[in-house]
Amino acid sequence: MIKKYKYYIFLHLIILMWGLTGILGKLILLDAYVLVWFRVWIAFVFLGFYMFLTRKSLKVKSCKLSFKLILVGVFVALHWITFFKAIQLSTASLGILCLATTTLHVTWLEPIIMKRAFSWLEFFLGLVVILGIYFVSSDFNPTQYEALFYGLISAFFAALFAVFNAQMAEETSTTTITFYEMLTSFIFISMIFLIKGELNMSLFEMRVSDFLWLLFLGIACTSFAFLVTIEIVKILGTFSVSLSINLEPVYTMILAALILSEHQGLNFRFYIGSFVIVIVVFVNAWIKNIQKRKAMKYNNLS
Repeated sequence: MIKKYKYYIFLHLIILMWGLTGILGKLILLDAYVLVWFRVWIAFVFLGFYMFLTRKSLKVKSCKLSFKLILVGVFVALHWITFFKAIQLSTASLGILCLATTTLHVTWLEPIIMKRAFSWLEFFLGLVVILGIYFVSSDFNPTQYEALFYGLISAFFAALFAVFNAQMAEETSTTTITFYEMLTSFIFISMIFLIKGELNMSLFEMRVSDFLWLLFLGIACTSFAFLVTIEIVKILGTFSVSLSINLEPVYTMILAALILSEHQGLNFRFYIGSFVIVIVVFVNAWIKNIQKRKAMKYNNLS
C-alpha cells in the first residue's frame, strides 16, 4: 500500500510536469516551429541514449509499421506546433483546455482506425465539450479565435496519434514507438526549415533561459516523464493513471494563474466552460472503466 502511495506521488509530479508544458510555451520566446524542433530533437537523443544503455531493441517488425510510425511522427509534430501556436496567440489555459476536446475526435476515429463500435454516449459527451468551448470563447477577440482554431486542430492531431499509438502498441514496445516518432518529427520540421531556407545557425540564437527551459521540456517533460509513466502504469494500472492524467488542465490553469497571472484576464464564463469540459473528461474515463469491467466479466463467463 505504501509503495502505491509513492507511485501516486510520482504520477502527480509527472502530471505537474506536463501541466508545465503549456506554461513553457509562454516562457520560451521562440517560434512554435523552433520550439518543437528542439523539443523532439532533445527527446529522441535522450531516448536513444536510454535505449542504448538498457540495450532495448530499435528494430521495427514490418514496413507497414514503419510507415505508420513515420505518419504518426508527423501528427505529433503538427500537434505540438499547433498547441504551442495556440498558447503563444492566447493563454496556456486556453491551449490546454482545447486539448480536452481530443476525446470528441477519439470517439469517431477509433471506429474507423481500430474497427471499434461507435459509441453514441461518447459522442454525446463530445457535444457537451463543445458546449463548454462555447462558454469559454463567448467573448473572444479575433486573435483569440485564431488561437482557438489552432488549439482545436491540435486536439485533432492528438487524437490521431493517440489512436494509432494504441494500435501500434499491440505490435511493438511503446519506447520504440516514441523514439521513432520523435525522430520523424525532428526530420519533418527540419525539412520545413530546409524548404523555407531557414535551416541555418540562426535557429540556435536564443536566450540562455530559453535553452535551459528547452532542456527541461525535452528531457524532463517529454522523455523522462514518458519512461516513468510506463513504470507507473505497471504498478497502478491503466485506468488509475488515465483518470489522474485528466487533471492536467486543472494543474495547467493553476500554474498559469500562479506563474503567468492569467486568471486576471479570464472571466467567469471561461471557468464555467472549463468546469464543464473537465467534468466530461472525468465522466468519460469512468464510463470507459465500467464498460471495460463489463466486457472482462462477460469474457470470463463465456
